[in-house]
Amino acid sequence: MDSVTTTPDDRRRCRVLGIPVDACRDVQAAAIGLHARGGGRIVTLNAEMTMTARSLLELGQAIEGADLVIPDGAGVVWALSRQRISVVKTAGIELAWTLLGYAAAHGWRVALVGAAPAVMDILRQSLPERLPGLNLVMTEDGFQPAEAWNGIETELQQLKPDLVLVALGVPRQEIWSKQMCGGLKSLWMGVGGSFDVWAGVKRRAPKWMCSLQIEWLYRLIKEPSRWRRMLSLPAFVWAVLQDR
Repeated sequence: MDSVTTTPDDRRRCRVLGIPVDACRDVQAAAIGLHARGGGRIVTLNAEMTMTARSLLELGQAIEGADLVIPDGAGVVWALSRQRISVVKTAGIELAWTLLGYAAAHGWRVALVGAAPAVMDILRQSLPERLPGLNLVMTEDGFQPAEAWNGIETELQQLKPDLVLVALGVPRQEIWSKQMCGGLKSLWMGVGGSFDVWAGVKRRAPKWMCSLQIEWLYRLIKEPSRWRRMLSLPAFVWAVLQDR
């Protein structure tokens, strides 16, 4: 990355514990540039997802085939720094919000898939109010019966949205996006719990905790049931320290 550009090529694919992640000068430009190139998939990688991808083949393949993998976690940034690769943590929720703002300003067709029905009801009304010009062509919650998904997938293919944000949780959102994106010139991005935050159902960690990179602690305090998932963090640190 010796020259400064704003194209998707302005990145270098690196690896953390064998899982790909991209070092970008400008993550937003790289993401928007994918749309100009005919679409692609964006994955937000953190330590927990890295460990899951090492044991779950489908998720590993979904990340491997993604067009842009951003470092969305202090652990991944730290692991890259041990390889003398300097990157800035990019919160997936912030990138997704930037893409929504760009979509509203440039007439993109946007599809939202996932989260609870009540959350999606809020977003249908609140997002166009907060982002004038936002064109929501699909807003489907993630609690659909199994028989409904074929219809949703067919409708997505017919609508040909420019941006698809998927809040189905890891690994489902990454695997489903990989299955769906072929042939569609869309940007696909898994956004985890972002819909809940935008709807006001949940809150992000305070800025001071974000700056100290301990958002994981805030989530654990708010949702103690996550403690089993958090066990992947020390496992990740140990694996990185052992990795040569």
